[in-house]
Amino acid sequence: MANPNIVNVSDIRGKTYFNELITSYATLVNNAAGSNDVYKINVVSVSNATGSNRDVSIAVYRSAVYYDIAQSVAVPNNSTLVVTSKDTSFYLEEGDQLRAKSNSSGVEIMVSYEIIS
Repeated sequence: MANPNIVNVSDIRGKTYFNELITSYATLVNNAAGSNDVYKINVVSVSNATGSNRDVSIAVYRSAVYYDIAQSVAVPNNSTLVVTSKDTSFYLEEGDQLRAKSNSSGVEIMVSYEIIS
């Protein structure tokens, strides 16, 4: 798993991912093996537009192991929860994936990130 030197970057591309979560882990951001990139995850937020509370789990999937960022965190009805922000950003190395799930439908997720190469 390569970890490029981000002091001498040649390219930084901003990306934003939106989707509705499902009840099993789904891949949100995938830094494919062999990409020679590092992904900087800046903001992860979840929005619950339903009339009921929902739980979400967010993890980094690395080498077939889930590393929890948020485990069964409650998102109150009709609200948004900021899970990570610029102050708590983190990196995905080659082969890492950011994955998430909800205990029920109606939860939308937004991930703002940068691809650094």
